[in-house]
Amino acid sequence: MSGERTFDSFDSVGRVFQHRVDTNPEKVCIREKDFGIWNEYTWADWGEFAQLIGYGLKALGLERGDIVSIASEINKEWLFTDLATICMGGICNGVYPTDASNQVEYLIKDSGTKFYFAEDDEQLDKVLAIRDRTPTLLKIIVFDMEGLEELNDAMCLSIDEVYELGKAHRENHPTLWLEELRKAQLEDTMILTYTSGTTGPPKGAMITHRNVLFMMSCTQDCFRVVDKDRILGFLPLAHVAGRMLYTFLVIESRAIVHLVESLETVAHDIAEIEPTIHFAVPRVWEKQYSTVSIMIKEATRLGRWAYRVALQIGTKRARFLKNAQSVPMYLEILFQLLDFLVLGNVKRLLGINKSRWLATSAAPIAPELIEWYWSLGKPMYELYGQTECTGIATCNLENDYRIGSVGKAAKGVQVELTEDNEILIQSPGVIKGYWNQPEKTAETIRQNWLYSGDIGKVDSDGFVYVVDRINDIIITAGGKNITPSEIENQLKFSPYITDAVVVGDQRPYLTCLIMIDQENVMLYAQEHAIPFTNYTSLCHTSEVIELIGTEIERVNTKFARVETIKQFRLIDQLLDPEDEELTPTQKLKRKVVNKKYSALIQEMYS
Repeated sequence: MSGERTFDSFDSVGRVFQHRVDTNPEKVCIREKDFGIWNEYTWADWGEFAQLIGYGLKALGLERGDIVSIASEINKEWLFTDLATICMGGICNGVYPTDASNQVEYLIKDSGTKFYFAEDDEQLDKVLAIRDRTPTLLKIIVFDMEGLEELNDAMCLSIDEVYELGKAHRENHPTLWLEELRKAQLEDTMILTYTSGTTGPPKGAMITHRNVLFMMSCTQDCFRVVDKDRILGFLPLAHVAGRMLYTFLVIESRAIVHLVESLETVAHDIAEIEPTIHFAVPRVWEKQYSTVSIMIKEATRLGRWAYRVALQIGTKRARFLKNAQSVPMYLEILFQLLDFLVLGNVKRLLGINKSRWLATSAAPIAPELIEWYWSLGKPMYELYGQTECTGIATCNLENDYRIGSVGKAAKGVQVELTEDNEILIQSPGVIKGYWNQPEKTAETIRQNWLYSGDIGKVDSDGFVYVVDRINDIIITAGGKNITPSEIENQLKFSPYITDAVVVGDQRPYLTCLIMIDQENVMLYAQEHAIPFTNYTSLCHTSEVIELIGTEIERVNTKFARVETIKQFRLIDQLLDPEDEELTPTQKLKRKVVNKKYSALIQEMYS
């Protein structure tokens, strides 16, 4: 790693950021794609825009400890506003742009938000619809005023107006920025990050300067990012993973984050940027695998044969690497030839050809999927952590990993198991609690240990394995304990299945609700002349039901009889993050699905 480890020298995140601005003013740190063009912003730019927003907020009445919420897709204004708030002593809270008005109302009320940044007219409409019920809200600032030129509302102003307010306020209070930076304390809350709410209403995790400074150290110990690295920014910044990777890791490492134009352009943008390090949630990796699987099925017989042979050679080579052994020269030469002819094309298509490594976390993933990336010649490392420990707790490292595990406890982190095998985490990254919820805090953090809610195991070498969420373990009517995530991961490995929820608690056998992969199943239907009019009708065709049945039978062969799926039904609604069934990070909410589709489930047990 190049450069000093700045988290060792400063006691607040704002001071680390200002150090970067002062010492690297001309170095590019952010690139953002707009109308197909990558625009560049230096550390001096980031510092200047953050200052202007910070001074503007002060002019509007921001005080230390006030909550500033941001509802926006990932963009440079998000990054500017985040650091503006933190450096001026406010607390920054991210709102998922997919949240509905009632969710926005809950977050504003629960946090006591005073200043609300809305990306565009869509986000503005949501907050305007509920502002009469949110008495703490003082001002709404809009990033993109397209279509809002006629807006005349005393509560609303544009980001450009905030910049102008900031310039005027800075002229009258030129030392205020540095004064506020000096006031920051390690235990000050700097971020609110609301949990995804898979088991109830979201809770605001209070993340301090100490938490983030430790995690900057932790991510560097795991990732070893350098100032020449390219990172693709596409995950939501309201999530702790996006915040750590695209904001605080960038501040520490001086790498360049490339912000995608939109979520629809991610596949094109990654192929264009070819990031040197790449982290994504399992849903992204599953989609990549599905894309390649379908592409290979459509290839010529020679193409399919070449891919199969190349993957076999890649798998043999990976076995040596995973056992820390030298690859035989003949095998390495053969792999390099097939990589040039076949696998390199696959990696360029996926945008990972230049990646030193790939990383995954945030949800369970099938070990076979990780093995597939290793066979392509790209090592993938699984990590484990939670919002409540500010990110990473365990990680597989470049020279110390075990596929199927989530790695060993990261440096500075302790991991233990209770008698019931619940994973406990202790580290400087563990949050100080939930916002205004002392009872929930006391349930989750006891004697400085974070009770994760996950069941796990630890092998003799210290590698940690996450079995499942405690609340998700299925106990059948026959008394058999079933881990649904293992079965679901195998199902999601199919290119035709996007997600699955295994059902069977207190029931005689297992059943499953399936969400199909729209793109791949539609392609299958077109190739086989299966008539359909829309997504719902597609899910009800006998051929598609038979296709999914075949995929389930394939998975059933990998499990004991009591763990096999006996019945299944397809969710015939096309879901997106705005639907209550999905979290913003694209995970199905098990309790919501079980309740909403109770009639469908009951049908499988009739």
